[in-house]
Amino acid sequence: MSSPATFCAIDFGTSNSAIAIPRADGPGMRLVELEPGHQTMPTAVFYFVEGRHDADGPPRAFGRAAVAAYVEGAEGRLMRSMKSILGSGLIDQTTDVGGGRGVKYADILAGYLKRLRNSALAAGAAAPLNHLVLGRPVFFVDGEPARDAAAQASLEAAAHAVGFNDVHFQFEPIAAAFDYESQISDERIVLVADIGGGTSDFSIVRVGPERMRRLDRRDDILANHGVHIAGTDFDRHIELASILRELGYRSHGPERAGSPAREVPSGVYFDLATWHLINTVYSPGRVSELRAMKSFYGNPVHHQRLMTVIEDHLGHELAARAEGAKIAVSGGGDTEIDLSLVERGLSVPLSEKVAVESLDADINRIVQAGHETVAQAGLKPEQIDALYFTGGSTGLRLLADRISAGFPAAAAVRGDRFASVATGLGLHAARLFTR
Repeated sequence: MSSPATFCAIDFGTSNSAIAIPRADGPGMRLVELEPGHQTMPTAVFYFVEGRHDADGPPRAFGRAAVAAYVEGAEGRLMRSMKSILGSGLIDQTTDVGGGRGVKYADILAGYLKRLRNSALAAGAAAPLNHLVLGRPVFFVDGEPARDAAAQASLEAAAHAVGFNDVHFQFEPIAAAFDYESQISDERIVLVADIGGGTSDFSIVRVGPERMRRLDRRDDILANHGVHIAGTDFDRHIELASILRELGYRSHGPERAGSPAREVPSGVYFDLATWHLINTVYSPGRVSELRAMKSFYGNPVHHQRLMTVIEDHLGHELAARAEGAKIAVSGGGDTEIDLSLVERGLSVPLSEKVAVESLDADINRIVQAGHETVAQAGLKPEQIDALYFTGGSTGLRLLADRISAGFPAAAAVRGDRFASVATGLGLHAARLFTR
């Protein structure tokens, strides 16, 4: 069995990833600082068109640096949500990353894992760092066991390719519940709500002090369900309901003889509020088209502000301000969104009431998914002993309160919103590799 310093645990997430290694000063695990001040790193790679290959491959940036390169308009290609290719036919295909370069999707994934491993070694993990626990969802691919097995095999192959020769997997909802499990003295049924940037996932998990000794916890997952609605959807709705109104969204054109004023075209606003589509509005053809639409606006100030955002490439900054406003009102209260970058002195208020109204439909669908998970397990709401909240979007008070309201007998427990899965995987790795 490995020495205490040669193993780690990786939470390879759709939006963000993290890695845990043994503490050098005693028992237990710690999360590695992957970027200055951050123990999690966006699961993102940017391939630059310019630059030479080195020993690790094509010129690339990872994490926040990758996102920054894309936002700043560097020539190249951004790869995000790499986890979603697992179990698909894309994994063995080659994709164009610019500059006449082609890279296999499997190598993109492996390159990211290598970056995590190198960060752990630089942070004090002793070589050879070759024993690994990797998190995995209950299902990579719903209802297709062969593709699900292929997804795990592809992820395992990528881990082997970068130096991990002993790879084990643990289910992410089990990992998320480990911290809670270590604090209780009896067996309980827990609804784990993992609500991040792209998806809201629910799992019914059986936990307890006797069960935590078992390494195989598959039978303790009683049900799993989710919806592709989460934090980025919330940000989009808030931006449309507040910031983009000041740029003409839902406004009307001038009244013309014999016909009522028409609402201005909304496509550009939806693109500005959708992170991966923002850069599409900066293309020369799109800019010319939007500039020619000035006569469509009853209030020319709206069109002027819109063109300022597009011509100055402010779309990603506005999206970030929408996210910041969401966070500011997430615990209750109101905020003011500074838009002076668009027009001197411009700002827009965001009240909790407006935020709630804009998010209501999405929150209802997420809450419904939680109840559907309980039904799939053959249980009733009153049989749930605890709710365990993890994932960045569970910081939204309204969302957590709505979920909790459906399970009045359950204790609400908050894990680390961004790192509970990685921490739980680390606990499992310590049990597995130090037996």
